[in-house]
Amino acid sequence: MAMGVVIMAHGQPSAALHRLHTHPDSPSSSSYLRLRPPHFSSSGRWLNPHFAPARLDAFSLKCSLTSIDVLDSVATATEEVFEDTASLESNCSIPVVHLKSDTLETEGINLLVGGTYVDTILTALPVLSEEEQNAIAATPAHPAGLYALYASCLAGNLVEQLWNFAWPAAISLIHPSLLPVAVLGFFAKVAVIVGGPLVGKLMDYFPRVPAYNCLTMVQGAAQLLSVGMIIHAHTIHPTPVSSVLVQPWFVVLVIALAVERLCGLALGVAMERDWVVLLAGTSRPIALAQANAILSRIDLLCEIAGASLFGIFLSQHEPVTCLKLAAGLMIWSLPVVVVLTWLTNMLSAGVLDRAKCSQCCCGSSAADSIPDTSNIFATSVEVIKNGWFEYIQQPVLPASLAYVLLYFNVVLAPGSLMTAFLTQHGLNPTLIGGFSGLCAFMGVAATFVSAKMVKRLGILKAGAAGLIFQASLLTLAVAVYWSGSLSQKVPVLFFLCLIVLSRLGHMSYDVVGAQILQTGIPASKVNLIGTTEVAVASLAESAMLGVAIIANDVSNFGVLAVLSLLSVVGATCLYCSWLKSPTDTQRSLFSSEPGFS
Repeated sequence: MAMGVVIMAHGQPSAALHRLHTHPDSPSSSSYLRLRPPHFSSSGRWLNPHFAPARLDAFSLKCSLTSIDVLDSVATATEEVFEDTASLESNCSIPVVHLKSDTLETEGINLLVGGTYVDTILTALPVLSEEEQNAIAATPAHPAGLYALYASCLAGNLVEQLWNFAWPAAISLIHPSLLPVAVLGFFAKVAVIVGGPLVGKLMDYFPRVPAYNCLTMVQGAAQLLSVGMIIHAHTIHPTPVSSVLVQPWFVVLVIALAVERLCGLALGVAMERDWVVLLAGTSRPIALAQANAILSRIDLLCEIAGASLFGIFLSQHEPVTCLKLAAGLMIWSLPVVVVLTWLTNMLSAGVLDRAKCSQCCCGSSAADSIPDTSNIFATSVEVIKNGWFEYIQQPVLPASLAYVLLYFNVVLAPGSLMTAFLTQHGLNPTLIGGFSGLCAFMGVAATFVSAKMVKRLGILKAGAAGLIFQASLLTLAVAVYWSGSLSQKVPVLFFLCLIVLSRLGHMSYDVVGAQILQTGIPASKVNLIGTTEVAVASLAESAMLGVAIIANDVSNFGVLAVLSLLSVVGATCLYCSWLKSPTDTQRSLFSSEPGFS
């Protein structure tokens, strides 16, 4: 017995049937009918009604594979086919093909069989020039939405940076000891390390705009509560520093600052890793790099303005008055940020309402992703474990680890340890303040430089250039320190200038690295992985601060400087080795990068 395919048409037999013939290479005992156009899929998917062309919608097709004798000539047996329709249908479990129209003529078949139709379509497509492609890559997908995002970032970051400077200064005025500030900072880091993945998971599950506005209000409430506790501490009688840690106001302040820092972390990750990608466009790298640079400039300028503004207030008014002014600024900025967030979504045609992959899954998958509130502790532990697992499994892990390693550098950078060293070294406070200001302005300059580097070198090579530049200058700085000539003024200034210039490379990689992670992390896990990354960076910074607590003598500054340098060199080597031997997944993510595909 042989297998065959029979096609019947109700009406005048069309020219299509005269094209059907037996396969020349088949045995004499069987005939085969091939319905495969030369330039289309051999799977016969047009027999599926879902894939049928529009002009075939009126046809009712049936297909039959049956055990029959050899069909010597389908083209000449059209009459016999119509007569045997009933017998064929009775002998097979699969229905017979019926064509209920006579409109399937030679022109339609030639359109499918002809070898030049698809080629004509493909050759007729316009090809953009390199200048046009660069112009599209530099144009944001939603420019109006980006401007609203910048305004929201400016209003929110100004208050956040002002508060980051205000609370340590206000607490330090209560007691001259650094212990209260250190304890508050430690628990804030612990909150980020433990709660970061959990908040990121929640941000990935809930819609963007409502979740962002909710966290904004929680952060504002935590800031206002912290202001109230510090004002209360300034109005009561001074107590010994050891008893401050057990005061009720201090316990509430620890919790409020931990919640505020955790909310600030989640808001920053959502804006920098998710929102800006949707508004600028994932397929527009130049526009995305420019948007990242502008966000970094806003953050750095808010850091400078916030610290300067509260410092001026504190030099002219009492601490309680300054805290009240800060509280008024918080109350004013909260509705502004909420309105600007809503405006960002409206001006971008609702792109922020676009569902994430975790929100588009089937019913069972979505149910599995809902956090189980029956056992909060077990759920939190599971989410944290999942966050660390997803962080390790991300396709751009080497770039992220290089970013984390830079957080070990807490000495050769502007910060509390560098300020303490320069103060113990006898430098003028004006010079120390100028050093910190120059480092911040160098970060602003890096945002301009990084955008040009991405445009000229590409994202990946721009990141390598920033890391190599920072590692080279810090190597020279450590060499100057170990030369033993810091007792003189000129070597000290040269040492500080090298660190200032190294911030250019550091901030360049900070901007470029953010874009690399934006490209490589799936949208459904961007908040989970981003918050976990910040938690890992906080862990690295806490570990280095622990080493500094053990080696707290100024004479050990050189050892701490060497450890900081090794972390930067390690980050550079890790990143460059990743560029030399990427995986197939990394090649597909950055296929447009020169030398990486």
